[in-house]
Amino acid sequence: MPSSTDPAPVRAATARNAVLLAALADAALILTFAAIGRDAHQRGDVISGVLLTAWPFLAGAAIAWLGLRVWRAPLRVWPAGVAVWLGTVALGMGLRAVTGQTVVLPFVIVALLSLGTFLLGYRLIAAAAGRLKRRRLLR
Repeated sequence: MPSSTDPAPVRAATARNAVLLAALADAALILTFAAIGRDAHQRGDVISGVLLTAWPFLAGAAIAWLGLRVWRAPLRVWPAGVAVWLGTVALGMGLRAVTGQTVVLPFVIVALLSLGTFLLGYRLIAAAAGRLKRRRLLR
């Protein structure tokens, strides 16, 4: 039985929180990408339109999370972040194509760049913050 000074339960709770926060961040950033795109093209039906645009990418991200077990290290840029990013775009575009939504090269490029910035960007910031924290602890 763990003692009150055993750090294992704290580490487990921290890991669960990291997984939950990373999954929520990915979903929020994918929704933001869809909202920005909808706004840029001045399309109506704000909430339903954003969800219509976002669902293939959200599904792609979920499949990448599950298929590649991203929860094991959700904040790592490689391989987790890259897997989520490319899975989101590739599977999202595939789902858009099979459901009759628009898939054109300029949109694929914008999605790759935007989602790459979003999904890798916060992971890069988290990695830098972690390195800075470790460096301060070693002083």
